[in-house]
Amino acid sequence: MTIAPERIAQIEARRDELAAQMATGDLPGDRFVAVSKEYAELEPVAAAAGEVRRLRAESESLQYMTQDVDDDLRAMAVEELHANRQQLDAAERALALALLPRDAADERAAMLEIRAGTGGDEAALFAGDLFRMYQRYADNRGWRVELISASVSDAGGYKEVVASVTGAGVFARLKFESGVHRVQRVPATESGGRIHTSAATVAVLPEAEEVDVQIDDKDLRIDVYRSSGPGGQSVNTTDSAVRITHLPTGLVVIQQDEKSQHKNKAKALKVLRTRLYEAERARLADERAGTRRSMVGSGDRSERIRTYNFPQGRVTDHRINLTLHRLPEILEGEMDELIGALISQDEAERLATLDA
Repeated sequence: MTIAPERIAQIEARRDELAAQMATGDLPGDRFVAVSKEYAELEPVAAAAGEVRRLRAESESLQYMTQDVDDDLRAMAVEELHANRQQLDAAERALALALLPRDAADERAAMLEIRAGTGGDEAALFAGDLFRMYQRYADNRGWRVELISASVSDAGGYKEVVASVTGAGVFARLKFESGVHRVQRVPATESGGRIHTSAATVAVLPEAEEVDVQIDDKDLRIDVYRSSGPGGQSVNTTDSAVRITHLPTGLVVIQQDEKSQHKNKAKALKVLRTRLYEAERARLADERAGTRRSMVGSGDRSERIRTYNFPQGRVTDHRINLTLHRLPEILEGEMDELIGALISQDEAERLATLDA
């Protein structure tokens, strides 16, 4: 995709205009914050635009030099022009990507929900494996994982686990993980050595702030009761568990992991806000469904997106037909190659849409 020179000039001019406004020192506090934010978002785009402009000018100069009568100069120009075109292609793509509309939620924290699916105890063990994989990936990137709630399986692993993941660009990196993850392996309880197939469902939701979702107290029914799960000797002696029902939508959130009713209510409201925010995002996405349906970014939780095959040591992402024979490393949180491929595919799809 080629960006018009006029568009490049507009980008750089706006960057310079914002820089000049900040340099005056005359902006009111709220206006300075708004201008600073716009500048921070535009500056890398303007830098990419400037690189394209520089390489285009260099290309014109080299193209002229290829007509030189001096054989050595002409040969040098041809060689440099070849390198320039490779650099220019990469710079044009980088600028096009920088100009793509961004998901407003990309920089948000994320709510990670993993639920055991078909496969009984083995599915719960696999859900535990997936949660540890994401924990290790978060550790690798310097993110923080806070457990919100967990239902532990008797055999180990989780029937369900919900966690908050905070850090730079969390949702942008994890948003393509939503869907059905399938495992093929020989369970520890299998005496005949037969391979079983189990599944777990992953949902990654951008976390909502209080300002994103206004919840009226009259729309909530809050029930408190005694917790039925593990949590220490006092967990069953007070009415600390909280169930919140959002009456307009029928959404129900239950939180009982904390001994404090206040903490359980706060966590439940955090989950409720996030689910309401995601429901609104989904509604808006459906309204725009005619514009683009990303192959990798549908977020359909019923879609089988990935298979982890233990006998062959491979992980296959079915959306982009990518197979990596690095199962142990991926389960240890080395997911950048896999996630990077999904992001690249999504970018390619969006660029193709713009070209069309």
